[in-house]
Amino acid sequence: MTLKIKTFSIFRKHAACGKTQRRAFSTLVRSNLDGKTSSFCCIRGKHITQTECSISSNSLRFWTRTFSSGAKKVDLSHVPDIKDFIKSSQPRIEHVNLDEAPPYLENAVYATPPNGKTVYFEMYGCQMNVNDGEYAWAILKKAGYKKTTDINTADVIMLVTCSIREKAEDKIWNRLKQLKTHKQNYHTPGYPKIGILGCMAERLKKKIVEKEKAVDIVAGPDAYRDLPRLLEQATTDSTTAINTMLSVDETYADIMPVRFDQDSKTAFVSIMRGCDNMCSYCIVPFTRGRERSRPVTSILEEIRILSDQGIKQVNLLGQNVNSYRDLSETQHSAVDAIAGNMSRGFKTIYKPKHGGLRFADLLDRVSQVDPEMRIRFISPHPKDFPDEVLQIISERENICKQIHLPAQSGSSNVLNLMRRGHTREDYLNLVDRIRTLIPNVVLSTDIISGFCGETDSDHEDTLSLMSLVKYEYAFLFKYSIRQKTHAYHKMNDDVPEEIKSQRLQEVIKVYQDVLPTVHQKTVGKTLLVLVEKDKTKVPNTLQGRTDGNVKVFIPNYDVASSVTSQSTKTICTGDYIAVKVTSYKPNSYRGIPLYHSSVRSFRMDEQKRRSENIKSAA
Repeated sequence: MTLKIKTFSIFRKHAACGKTQRRAFSTLVRSNLDGKTSSFCCIRGKHITQTECSISSNSLRFWTRTFSSGAKKVDLSHVPDIKDFIKSSQPRIEHVNLDEAPPYLENAVYATPPNGKTVYFEMYGCQMNVNDGEYAWAILKKAGYKKTTDINTADVIMLVTCSIREKAEDKIWNRLKQLKTHKQNYHTPGYPKIGILGCMAERLKKKIVEKEKAVDIVAGPDAYRDLPRLLEQATTDSTTAINTMLSVDETYADIMPVRFDQDSKTAFVSIMRGCDNMCSYCIVPFTRGRERSRPVTSILEEIRILSDQGIKQVNLLGQNVNSYRDLSETQHSAVDAIAGNMSRGFKTIYKPKHGGLRFADLLDRVSQVDPEMRIRFISPHPKDFPDEVLQIISERENICKQIHLPAQSGSSNVLNLMRRGHTREDYLNLVDRIRTLIPNVVLSTDIISGFCGETDSDHEDTLSLMSLVKYEYAFLFKYSIRQKTHAYHKMNDDVPEEIKSQRLQEVIKVYQDVLPTVHQKTVGKTLLVLVEKDKTKVPNTLQGRTDGNVKVFIPNYDVASSVTSQSTKTICTGDYIAVKVTSYKPNSYRGIPLYHSSVRSFRMDEQKRRSENIKSAA
């Protein structure tokens, strides 16, 4: 006997092409009476994906939703749950008919060549946006576009935007006004084409189109593959081309981003996208979608390529980077219990994932690709620092001993309102744990002043946290409410703007008062510095960074080729130099270059110096 159930589809007008198409999919379930085999088909137009699996008769449950208003509800209590199919099956694609391609792929395949048109990029916001811009450029370059650094000659201007705070969006609105004037005065009518990419595109697509008539393309973070088609549509139809659909699996794993700064010895590597944390103040889950991790094999391959290109430092990127979990890998982590997934005492509002390769596994593998390549990561969540992650950071010489640990507030009450999943005490315990396992670690943080319901007492707790932890650097902001968030729907933005500003200034003052104490202990020490730039505002001065990610400025002259060598070498971008710190400013050090070194040899020199100091003290 065969049981057939069909859910109803929704039809809507596609934003990019204007055609009406079916967006939901129909389902068909067949189950024989003995419960041994079942099959599940997802039908989307002409594309059929079929999965077969074995399911016990006790697990035949199915959850459904009917999309048409007149649909009759069906009793589906004896049909398999979608989870039963996902967990126990190996998917395969069958009976795919490509005679009728979906509208959003049809034009992309046969796009008109751009004939050498030039594109200009402007990046706003976080490092993830820089990396997104590099993905977008890789896609457009493959399609035949050329990059320009002169906005006055650009045929296309792409703004990669940020929505994390109101101030970030205000910058874009002001910039669009300037570009509108630029477009009106351009030598070719209808040009340059102006595109809004990234988080703001997804969040404010309708407002952008209605308010700024000069915008030609709106593409969300998961729609960059569609950019050639969107540009073609904007050119041929003279209409705003839009694609802001979020994906559950897009990681751009098969695309090698084209770096904007080819001279830099630092590169960004995206390892995951999206966020599941749903902190009450944060718009990211709504602009970036749910978490999905890039396969570890593609990450390692990209890092090998970067190593071959001479890159000396890689920043692993993700909205919640340390929740990375590659579920495509059958290998499981050594620690996979729920308690082992997170930092001690922390919890989460969503169900933790199980199996696959986790962040500690990834760090371990990445660190082995090139022992002389520094590894950093941004931006983590405090809950995702189990001991195995901290131990890997401590043990691997080339994983930087610098951790960004966003606190957001020092008050347990405010942390609860923010839905951060921990208390002030949990956070401080984690700080102690980190400093125990990773001596000389450099900590940084994010703080939000004036969140909904924050009292004077809560604010004092934040000030005391800053004094206790003594961060090397911090990113400090006043709260601005974001639409779609939990706080927007459920809370009152009840702290007056002048109070927010006052509290922010007090947080900044405490941070600045602590910095001299933090930096003074570094004066006189010898640190390993990666030279990044040979051109600064000060003549004959080089800029580099310590393992702790603090800028260092040194004079440019030849130094010893090693700690024991009598010969000298010129200092070049990408060199590791042992530098003795002589002074400090609020966010940087000044120092004297001593000799050329490497990650491994500097650690050995450190251990030798430490042993000699112990002997002399005895």
